[in-house]
Amino acid sequence: MGAAARSLRLVLGLLLLGTLLRPTDACSCSPVHPQQAFCNADVVIRAKAVSEKEVDSGNDIYGNPIKRIQYEIKQIKMFKGPDKDIEFIYTAPSSAVCGVSLDIGGKKEYLIAGKAEGNGKMHITLCDFIVPWDTLSTTQKKSLNHRYQMGCECKITRCPMIPCYISSPDECLWMDWVTEKSINGHQAKFFACIKRSDGSCAWYRGAAPPKQEFLDIEDPFLHRGSSGPRVEMAR
Repeated sequence: MGAAARSLRLVLGLLLLGTLLRPTDACSCSPVHPQQAFCNADVVIRAKAVSEKEVDSGNDIYGNPIKRIQYEIKQIKMFKGPDKDIEFIYTAPSSAVCGVSLDIGGKKEYLIAGKAEGNGKMHITLCDFIVPWDTLSTTQKKSLNHRYQMGCECKITRCPMIPCYISSPDECLWMDWVTEKSINGHQAKFFACIKRSDGSCAWYRGAAPPKQEFLDIEDPFLHRGSSGPRVEMAR
């Protein structure tokens, strides 16, 4: 074997080794508006984590045990989910595979959205909407009871940069990243995308339920397709 061939083989070997040693697990999530997170979730609760422990959760295809973190929780209120209270929350053992770390001891309250597993259990990842309760705005807290649900048939489209457009009347354009360079901006904190009587969707601001005149009005501006957000101010 010539020197050039040996060098090529060495380089290929090092590249392969680097690939094998590189972590294969990574957590990547697309930002979503809190309302969209609510609508996508099976379960949305206000709760405290009391204790945690690592548990086995079956085996992978090679027969190796799958580890998960089990949080025992105290549910304070359920906004969306099954009739039975949630007693245990499960998550992956590290943030590299989207595992969530909760403070234990029962002092810190969270809003937790995730997937139902039945029998008082749910599963959460870093891609779910999980935030300390006291960081939510008053509007967000009140929207959890009914207002977010009113827009679950709508689509919230995030605008990453100008220009951006809606493609159908049932979309609301989420502009926080463009206007505030944050996914926790004004629209996330104070607005919900509401389905109206004509089938269109529009942003509505305020903690009170939308008034009937807002739901009944057909706004032709929405049907033209706007490059800006559809914003309705509560009176």
